[in-house]
Amino acid sequence: MLKGIDQRLSAELVHVLMLMGHGDELVICDVNHPAATIAAKTTYGRVIDFAGCDILTATGAILSLMPLDTFVPAPVSRMQVVGDAAKVLPSFSALQVLCSEMEGRDVEMQALERFAFYEAAKRAFCIIRTADSGPYGCFILKKGVVDLAPLR
Repeated sequence: MLKGIDQRLSAELVHVLMLMGHGDELVICDVNHPAATIAAKTTYGRVIDFAGCDILTATGAILSLMPLDTFVPAPVSRMQVVGDAAKVLPSFSALQVLCSEMEGRDVEMQALERFAFYEAAKRAFCIIRTADSGPYGCFILKKGVVDLAPLR
């Protein structure tokens, strides 16, 4: 263990977050998402399991280390509800509120049609599968820039 890092974050997940650069994206998903199939096409190439956590808990832990992009209008994407694209599930609103709280600013979320979401997920850096049962617990988070002091 290390100081200041949420104990739910595995060494593999912290390593992957460190490998990502600004503008890279990660998918955080529920157990119903075709995570292994899509992960094979990502930069990292395999699923990272975040066992024992729901989407909100896992996202909060991730955002404790990773900022969201400020250079795009919507640094978070979600999957639309099939057959009712305008429907907003409570989990969508809860994740948007969490992201805004963690960032200290209003964070916009865009909705993608199911298959457009899958295509976007294939271009992500990695897929993180939680124990969340969903439904529609599939989100893409775009990494922002970490403002660091210069090395001395």
